[in-house]
Amino acid sequence: MAVTTKSVKVGDKEFTFEIGHIAKQAGGATMVKFGDSQVLCTVCGAKEPRPGMDFLPLTCDYIEKTYAAGKIPGGFFKREARPRDHETLMSRVIDRSIRPLFPKTWRSEIQVIATVMSFESDYPTDVCGLIGSSVSLMISDVPFAGPIAAVRVGRVDGELIANPGREQREKSDLDLFVSCSETAIVMVEGGGFEVSEDGVIDALLFAHEACQPLIQVQHELRALIGKPKREAPPEARDESVENMVKELGAADLLKAVVIKDKHERYAAIDAVKKATLQTVKDNLGEEAYGDKEKIAKAAFGDLKYTLVRKMIVNDEVRIDGRGFADIRPIMCEVGTLPRVHGSAMFQRGETQAIVTATLGTAADEQKLETLDGFTYNRFLLHYNFPPYSVGETKFLRSPGRREIGHGKLAERAVMNLMPEKDDFAYTVRVVSEITESNGSSSMASVCGATLSMMDAGVPLKSMAAGIAMGLIEQDDKIAVLSDILGDEDHLGDMDFKVCGTEKGITAVQMDIKLTGVSRETLEKALNQARDGRLHILGEMKKTMSEARPEISEYAPRITKYKVKTERIKDVIGPGGKVIKDIVAKTSVAIDIADDGTISLASSDSEMVDKAIKMIKDLTREPEIGKIYLGNVRKVTDFGAFVEIFPGTDGLCHISDLAEKRVNRVEDIVREGDEVLVKVTSIDRQGKIRLSRRDAVGQNVDD
Repeated sequence: MAVTTKSVKVGDKEFTFEIGHIAKQAGGATMVKFGDSQVLCTVCGAKEPRPGMDFLPLTCDYIEKTYAAGKIPGGFFKREARPRDHETLMSRVIDRSIRPLFPKTWRSEIQVIATVMSFESDYPTDVCGLIGSSVSLMISDVPFAGPIAAVRVGRVDGELIANPGREQREKSDLDLFVSCSETAIVMVEGGGFEVSEDGVIDALLFAHEACQPLIQVQHELRALIGKPKREAPPEARDESVENMVKELGAADLLKAVVIKDKHERYAAIDAVKKATLQTVKDNLGEEAYGDKEKIAKAAFGDLKYTLVRKMIVNDEVRIDGRGFADIRPIMCEVGTLPRVHGSAMFQRGETQAIVTATLGTAADEQKLETLDGFTYNRFLLHYNFPPYSVGETKFLRSPGRREIGHGKLAERAVMNLMPEKDDFAYTVRVVSEITESNGSSSMASVCGATLSMMDAGVPLKSMAAGIAMGLIEQDDKIAVLSDILGDEDHLGDMDFKVCGTEKGITAVQMDIKLTGVSRETLEKALNQARDGRLHILGEMKKTMSEARPEISEYAPRITKYKVKTERIKDVIGPGGKVIKDIVAKTSVAIDIADDGTISLASSDSEMVDKAIKMIKDLTREPEIGKIYLGNVRKVTDFGAFVEIFPGTDGLCHISDLAEKRVNRVEDIVREGDEVLVKVTSIDRQGKIRLSRRDAVGQNVDD
């Protein structure tokens, strides 16, 4: 196979796609070169459908190899193990972007793998992973309604930048990952520092324009070397059965879908479905129905989909009776759990989250090994979705992609509101336990995180809230829905979650099924989301409007003490012996910064004071003229060596022991005695001269 290469410029950076050189046995393979970053993207499609499969069997994996950055993995086994959170999130982003673009009836397995093989920090590999996956799908024989492309958008000093480099990302107040088709924005993930709605819309439209050269080059590659596409199996249809289901079920289904309680509604819908299918079976006969059962079930699902959408856009009636912009009833409480550092319960409709905040020290920071190097997180948010939250039974396993993704969205919404480390030295871990769910559980986590952190005494820069929005386009009408239910999410054309403060947006996530969304529609949706967010913040403030002035009595108190940098070694000691001894005697967590700042954390203030005294004694420097209570360490014929504080001693000459003449040192002091002494001189070599005579009758200086 001949090697095909195409290059295209996006902004001031060039992408190159090389096909036919690497992984030639894959169904489609593309090496994406972006600066010195290189990502191999492969696609393989099984030749036969999986038996009994009733959904698209697609798997997407984005993998970062440490050799790409010239590193050896940490840990005992020295090889890549479970994916990092960023890899999991990018796998999820690729999946969300391409999954809607396969035929509804496709049941053969599809596997997409994007492997980072070379990494340069100024050229992000995550965008390469999505673009290369689309290219590989386009040239493969797997039917795919692409192409799509991706761009990471930053904003520095008000200027939008496509795929910003490392330094630009550090200065940027906006970070959006946007995937686009030729006519529409497909998926959005990212956040910012309280960015305005107009700022986000400008960035989305900028991203769509920036993606167009990447989409055009994929059309060219498809025309040059694309394989003939396999035919998707036709959708099983029977108009007579579909009409029968519609006639039998529509009236009762219309009554069932507007029941407000989730479980009652589901039970009513299931009853209508069961009765409708039974009547169809009776009309057709058991043998004929066996051949048409899947068609009948699919027809009932389509009926529900169409009926609810028409009811919303034409009758302006939502499932639970609310108006388009109405928010479900909200209930908040703080201090829910007595022994945790901070806790809150946030409930909106039938979605409820118990959220906790735990304060830790610098030792609790999360150390992450990335291709860019080691990074440290002092704020973490973890999201858990147990099966009981929706009344189901399921094996409890490690967090899945959905839980990691929802947790990262909520974390992004709040992390930029954390106080600066110099003002608040704590590491904070927030955990959201979803205890009930009927839509918008990740947004409940954002609200609960804000309240629990304030309950823990974290002085947030602003309060944040989140709202899940939906959009339905039906019969040439558009309905924008605030605070969507789970059913409205499933039946809608756009699901977008918007988090932020009163000032602006801090995190956003969108999945768009429409072939095009105008600026006016985006403005309407985001402005309606802002109104909803402000309403939710108002309800939250009725419970708590500012952080508690003091942290929990169960949280560690962090006290800072500064020493000269050259004295750090005295506190640590050889092999850490000294600092380990202090920790063992006081049970205080101690962290020493390179600038000599020592952070001591404990809920026992007496032990902190004891540890500080021990550190002071280790790092004190003698001052001429000061009085010290010392300990006689050694007696000689010419005087006594007195330790005035740990590690520091001086000579008290026999002539300075007393007012009168002293014949023998032992007549005045002996080893182990405590004596008052005054520092009379310190020579250039640091030798200290002490006087007991001058200190008699005086008090020890602080």
